[in-house]
Amino acid sequence: MYLVKKGNAPNQAHVGIPDGLHEEEHGRRGFSGPSSHLYRTHPPTGWVRIDGPLKPRAFACAALSTPDQRSADARPVEILRSPDVRVFLSRRAETMPYFLRNADGDEVQFVHSGRGRFETDYGTLSYEPGDYVVIPKGTIYRVSVEAGPSLFLIAESPKQVTLPERGLLGHHALFDLGVLTVPELAPVTDTSGREWEVRIKRNGEYTKVVYPFNPMDVVGWKGDLWVAKLNVRDFRPVMSPRYHLPPSVHATFQAGGLLISTFAPRPLESDPQALRVPFYHRNMDYDEVLFYHKGDFFSRAGIQQGALTLHPQGIHHGPHPQAVEASKTKTHTDEVAVMIESRRPFSVLPELETVELKEYAMSWSQP
Repeated sequence: MYLVKKGNAPNQAHVGIPDGLHEEEHGRRGFSGPSSHLYRTHPPTGWVRIDGPLKPRAFACAALSTPDQRSADARPVEILRSPDVRVFLSRRAETMPYFLRNADGDEVQFVHSGRGRFETDYGTLSYEPGDYVVIPKGTIYRVSVEAGPSLFLIAESPKQVTLPERGLLGHHALFDLGVLTVPELAPVTDTSGREWEVRIKRNGEYTKVVYPFNPMDVVGWKGDLWVAKLNVRDFRPVMSPRYHLPPSVHATFQAGGLLISTFAPRPLESDPQALRVPFYHRNMDYDEVLFYHKGDFFSRAGIQQGALTLHPQGIHHGPHPQAVEASKTKTHTDEVAVMIESRRPFSVLPELETVELKEYAMSWSQP
């Protein structure tokens, strides 16, 4: 295959789109594979009806009650599942009365609200809104709530979570490794003569192991496998004043078929011919989930903090009509959102369906 151009199409993608036309990207492997740009006379999201399971969906996660919200001894609720990643929602008002070791995979926990600390084999890490906490498979930990309730979005991957390759951007782009926070070891103060419970999760089932001592008894460690924390305020998105970059440039973590990206405040494109909102595209090789943390979500109107959207493979996705108009006067974005992409399709779990916003799919055609 080689580059071909036909009809009324500009030479540069996302720049100089002819008046009255709508640019759509048809690509493979997310935004890194072969692609073409089609220039249509109507927005590809301008449908009037969708019949069938393949449609954009939205959920009010902030309104979803979870088992661990009702009882400190309970677990988070699973809301989405694919072979590449399982997504959970946790709402804790109290400290976990047990320790957990996840033998099913690495965890990336994003803190939406609340403050406290993670007590781990490697030491203690405080948490606050906007934190990512990466917990390697097999780590013993518990969440100690100090100012709650605490809401966590948890992505569990069977593959090891790593940082994406930065290529020509170099190792210090998006965030320098120096901004990662390392746990601090502290003397174990609670050594009372009681039993301590560690729950080991394997194949989704739990085994209880009971010790006569506090399992947080590590007094030293060394190595390159440890619990790490990154706050979104330390994420420095790349941008181009003359070209709208694809979402993949905001990739923060990866694990096999899982990609986690961060949308943080940034300047908008200043070139008057450059597209300033996300371009229409077909999700052909990834299911795309967006969790809206805070701010003014410029790519669409009517979305609330704590909401989650799912745009599955095969159907179009693009800016909300009001967002296109609003982008003409804005100079920067003021939003924080987390994107979780799965190469293999997500299944929506029944618990999440209870907080679905049923009219979301039709929001592109409504004023």
